[in-house]
Amino acid sequence: MKNQYFGDVNDYRKYGLLRILSSCGQFRIGICWMLTTDDGRTDGQLIRYLDEPKKWRQYDPQLFDCLRKLVKEEKVRNVQMLQTEQLVPSAKFYAESLSDTILQRQSYFKKMYQLFLDTDLIFFDPDNGVEVKSKKMGQNGSSKYIYWNELKYAFETGQSILVYQHFRREERKKFIEQMIAEYQSRTGVSVVHWFRTPQVIYFLLLQPKHIERVHISLEEVEKKWSIDNQILVG
Repeated sequence: MKNQYFGDVNDYRKYGLLRILSSCGQFRIGICWMLTTDDGRTDGQLIRYLDEPKKWRQYDPQLFDCLRKLVKEEKVRNVQMLQTEQLVPSAKFYAESLSDTILQRQSYFKKMYQLFLDTDLIFFDPDNGVEVKSKKMGQNGSSKYIYWNELKYAFETGQSILVYQHFRREERKKFIEQMIAEYQSRTGVSVVHWFRTPQVIYFLLLQPKHIERVHISLEEVEKKWSIDNQILVG
């Protein structure tokens, strides 16, 4: 995650999803931003939705109004505002910056796991998603990924996990199936749900103790966000 993208249309969907998991599923969520340095790119098109309240406000009016105030009126682009505005009930936030060095990364995750010991669900928000073969841990740009060993450890601590993932350049249905199979193989998880948006997908790895609880959340996501395929649930 980069601060420069705070409040864009992808964030609107992301925060809407987290709000439902928190309120309907009663998950105590730990949000690990995996914050990386801004790169100076512009994303004007991705905040145009804030100028179209008739189309976009219906999904989550409170969230929309808050993001519009922050991004359009106050020109604030900082993930810290999600915590300041208390937009995700009962959430804990880990907003330290993540670098490419292995030693800093090890320290980063050690602190994060300690902070989130009493949470039910950890949300990982890497720039790109799960590791790719071409980017080894410690290489330049590796901070944009979450690695399988980190996900496996997090799941073994007893929390359910939600992971942000960019779609790769391949057929999407096939990609989803492959990722679910790999999550199961790599972490030992049995139940994996996904939330597909037009640009990205989120994978939810459920602990057995959370399976029944999440169904109310899945129904609420479909009820609020399935209009125009903003978020599809699987």
